[in-house]
Amino acid sequence: MEKLVVIPTYNEKENITNILHAIFNLGEGFHVLVIDDGSPDGTAQIVKDLQQKFPGQLFIEERKGKLGLGTAYIHGFKWAISRNYAFIFEMDADFSHNPNDLIRLYDACKNRGADVAIGSRYVNGGGVVNWPKNRIALSKGGSLYTRLITWMPIKDPTAGFVCYRKEVLETINLDAIQFVGYAFQIEMKFASWKLGFKIKEVPIIFQDRTYGVSKMNKGIIKEGVIGVLKLRWNSLFKNYRKKVKNSGAEISSLKSIRQNEMLAESE
Repeated sequence: MEKLVVIPTYNEKENITNILHAIFNLGEGFHVLVIDDGSPDGTAQIVKDLQQKFPGQLFIEERKGKLGLGTAYIHGFKWAISRNYAFIFEMDADFSHNPNDLIRLYDACKNRGADVAIGSRYVNGGGVVNWPKNRIALSKGGSLYTRLITWMPIKDPTAGFVCYRKEVLETINLDAIQFVGYAFQIEMKFASWKLGFKIKEVPIIFQDRTYGVSKMNKGIIKEGVIGVLKLRWNSLFKNYRKKVKNSGAEISSLKSIRQNEMLAESE
């Protein structure tokens, strides 16, 4: 098992069948885990019906109530790690992320040295389709604001189309990720960057959803604005590295172990 795409859903009955078929039709061996937060429109049942068509490839975890995008992804990350997937992806259900770009994100991590590959709207070759000007301005302004406050060298820090190597998610203390909405994406990239992982931005064309309703709201935007300030302040005292115990002694997780082995070999 190598590649798992985690897709959070809430009322995505118009999109879920088509997005799942699009991913599996790539023929690249992707598995998909849907995290459904009690969609009243029957999204979860559609996924469960499709499991008969894609046995061993399609999985679903159902949660009660809207618990937030961030907690859905954290749930999916832990699920993936426990099953030893090597590459774990974040992706929306609404076709704002082109399934074909999964292959490019995978290639960046598998073959081009990235620990984290970001589907970026704001690097050369990237862009946005079907967004009103005010939404584009909000997104670009948020990205600039985030870079100025956090100093992260990432042009699209709020992007939600990402591939992580398993080692990254094993190293990050996922229980220390505090944001659940807009700021979750920023915090995950910030944690990866602070821990020294190599991040690559892969240009994508982001297209606004055709079906269903956007989950963006004022509360999510507020979390992003205030959250970035909290993120920067907390980083002065907070270490995102997960600690594990081995024979009673604390050691750094897999990232540090790998670095130490490389240093030993060079001596």
